[in-house]
Amino acid sequence: MKISFHGAAQTVTGSKHLLQMKSGKKILLDCGMFQGMGKDTTKLNSEWGFVPAEVDHVIISHAHIDHIGLLPKLVKDGYKGKIYCTPATISLAKILLIDSAHIQEDDLRYVNKHRALAGQPLFEPLYTEEDAESVFPLFEGVPYNEHYKIEPGIDLMYTDCGHILGSAAVNLILNEDGKDTRLTFSGDVGRYHDMILRSPQPFPQADYILLESTYGDRLHDHTTGTDERLLKFILETCLKKKGKLIIPAFSMGRTQEILFMLNRLELENRLPDLDYYVDSPLSIKITDTVKKYPDYYNTGVQELLKKDQDVFSFKGLKYIDKVEDSIKLNDLKNPCVIISASGMAEAGRVKHHIANNVSDGRNTILFTGYCEPLSLGGRLKKHPEMVKIFGKEFSVHAEIAEIATLSAHGDYNDLSQWLACQDPRQVKTLFLVHGDPDAQAAFRDRLIKKGFENIAIPKLHETVGLQ
Repeated sequence: MKISFHGAAQTVTGSKHLLQMKSGKKILLDCGMFQGMGKDTTKLNSEWGFVPAEVDHVIISHAHIDHIGLLPKLVKDGYKGKIYCTPATISLAKILLIDSAHIQEDDLRYVNKHRALAGQPLFEPLYTEEDAESVFPLFEGVPYNEHYKIEPGIDLMYTDCGHILGSAAVNLILNEDGKDTRLTFSGDVGRYHDMILRSPQPFPQADYILLESTYGDRLHDHTTGTDERLLKFILETCLKKKGKLIIPAFSMGRTQEILFMLNRLELENRLPDLDYYVDSPLSIKITDTVKKYPDYYNTGVQELLKKDQDVFSFKGLKYIDKVEDSIKLNDLKNPCVIISASGMAEAGRVKHHIANNVSDGRNTILFTGYCEPLSLGGRLKKHPEMVKIFGKEFSVHAEIAEIATLSAHGDYNDLSQWLACQDPRQVKTLFLVHGDPDAQAAFRDRLIKKGFENIAIPKLHETVGLQ
C-alpha cells in the first residue's frame, strides 16, 4: 500500500491524498481546491497528479471548499464512483459547490470581457454549475461512529472532529493479504469547548495518521472575552467614529459564530441599536442549514435553545440576497456592521465592500480567521499603505484589525489533545499535512517530545510506501 499527497502538502489548501492498495484499488481522501495561492492557484487546480478515472472511491472529511472544491472537476474528468461523507456534509456541499461554480463563472465573465476587447483567448472556469450538480447523485451519507463497509477490505468509520457542522475524521481499516492496516485522516480538527459545536471525539488506535497542522506553531487566545472584543470594535467604529465595521467571514462556521455572539449580546441587553447586515446569499443558505442540525450543537447551545428558539437572530439583523441591495450598502451614510464572505476577502461581495471602504479612516476591516498570505486578507493583515483590488490601487486608511480567537482550527494544544487517545508506540508514521512549513516543523518537534518517533512532512505529489 502507498499514499500520495496531491494537495495540502506544505501548504494549507487543496487537500487531496490518494491511497493505493496492493489490489490496485485507489481511494481519494478529500478533493479540495487550492485557494489564495496567487498566480499559481489556477495551475495547481488544473493539475491532478493522478488520473481521476482510475480512482475507485472518494472519502470526504468536511464541506469546506479547500476539501471538496474540485469534486465537480474530478467527475468532469472521469470519476464515476461514490463520494462518502456525513449527512450534514452532503447538505452543505450541495450549497457550497454551486456557489463555487457561480463565483468562477462570474469572475471569468469580468476577466473575459477585457480579454475579448484585447483580442486575447478567453478563459474557461474549472467547472460550471451544471458540472457541480453532476456530483450530487454520487454522494453517500455515512453517520458518525458506525462501521461502513465500502467494499470487502475497506471499512470506514467517521468520528466527529468539531471543526464545522458535519466535519469528521476518516478512520479506515484496510485489509491486504489478510492483514489489517488502520489509517486515520484528521480532516481539520476543531477546538475543544467550541462556541457552538461538540468537541472533537477520541478515535480508534491507528497505524498511520494524517494530521492537519494549520496552527501547529501557536496557541489561540482564550475564547472567553471574544464577545467583549467584538463589542469593543462595534462601539469604537460605529458609535465613536460613526463608521462601518466590515467583517469578512467564512459563510460556513464563522458567520454563524458571529451571529451567535451578537444574539448573546442582545440577550444581555448590550447590543448597540444598529443595522447588522449579512450580505451573502451563501451565508443565508448555510445558516438555514445549520439550524436543521441542532443535535450537532454542544450541550450549552442546546440548553439555550430551550429559552431562545433562534440563537442566530437578533434585533437589527438584515439579510441581503440581491446584488442591487448589496450595492446600495456602499451608499449608506449611517454606521452599520456588514458581515460578508469570503473570510480571506479573496472573492465574493466583501471584496467590493473593502474596495469601497478601505480608504476611509472611520471604518474598520475586522478579520476573524486564517488568510493565505497572498490573499487580499493576508495582504491587508500586513498593514500596507496601498493595496491592489480588482487591478486598482487603494490607499489603506481604515483600521485593519483581527479577532484570532474565532479560529475553527485547533492550536497545537487542541491537536495534541486530539492525539492523546493514541499510543505513540503503535503509530508507524504520523504525516503532517494542511500546514505551512514553519508551523509543521515546530509541531513536529513538539510531537517528538510526546513520543511520536516517525513524523513525516510530505511534499506536493510525493508518494510514500506504507508497510
